[in-house]
Amino acid sequence: MFNLVRNEWEKIFRQRGTFIMIGLLILILIANAGMTKYFEGKEKPSGMDWKQELMAENESLQQESEDIQIMTPSMKEFIHKQVAVNEYRIKNNIPPASGNTVWTFLNDSTALIPFAGLFVLIIAAGIVANEFSWGTIKVLLVKPYKRWKILLSKYITVNFFLLLMLAILFVFSGIAGVLLFGTGDAAENVHLVYIDGQVQERSLLLFLLKSYAFNSLSIFLLAAMAFMISAVFRSSALAIGLSVFLLFTGGTVTNLLASKFEWAKYSLFANTNLMQYVDGMPLVDSMTMKFSVIILFIYFSIFHILAFTCFTRRDIAS
Repeated sequence: MFNLVRNEWEKIFRQRGTFIMIGLLILILIANAGMTKYFEGKEKPSGMDWKQELMAENESLQQESEDIQIMTPSMKEFIHKQVAVNEYRIKNNIPPASGNTVWTFLNDSTALIPFAGLFVLIIAAGIVANEFSWGTIKVLLVKPYKRWKILLSKYITVNFFLLLMLAILFVFSGIAGVLLFGTGDAAENVHLVYIDGQVQERSLLLFLLKSYAFNSLSIFLLAAMAFMISAVFRSSALAIGLSVFLLFTGGTVTNLLASKFEWAKYSLFANTNLMQYVDGMPLVDSMTMKFSVIILFIYFSIFHILAFTCFTRRDIAS
């Protein structure tokens, strides 16, 4: 299995397009850092003490919860958590970040995960289909390996590439953040969470790693779907087109459906954002972390059952 994965990894990096994709990701990151630095210089300070700002924010949130006649329980819970966190900051003299730091930039750079995911989907969509289009699949299958091992090695390689792109995004975001924004005051570099009725201080680095992992979950599932389409239909164009379309529109469409229909909670994109249970509110009130994990596991299983069944049983010449 190791030799198969290594062979697939070498195939990916023998393509010039792989280095172009990595370079584009770094270029997008640098441009984002430069724009953030530029707009930071345009911002004018409010002139208010940070404690006064938080107290004003709490008053606004409480007034909002009273004025809105129809408010979901999850929205009320979100407001309650935010007010509690603000009060904890005021009481314990923990100011929010007054400006951009390497930590805030790392957190903001999670918005670039879809761009990294775009390149991963291209690899996932072509790693099987290209073997058929290039005519190399028969050469691959004459080797003394079972078909399922060959397909599994390709899927493992796709996930290694996903980890590589996320690592590049995280590391270069950290480097750009340190160079342009600094590390900030130690008092500000604290992540506060509301758990079991209490506000607790947690490691900011662990929170950022968790945020990257949760925000990349949709890429992980879409890569599995693109891989399945590549194996079933043997078409990289179809796999890339459909998966990229869902990458940039799936979340928006799901949000619109969830505002009208509760059954939307069973869709893939209603459950890929696990951060909604960490520092936000669930898309549908009845959703829980356990529910989302089960739904994602079902989709994941379906994708792989289809991929491995079709690849191992269908005639290669068909």
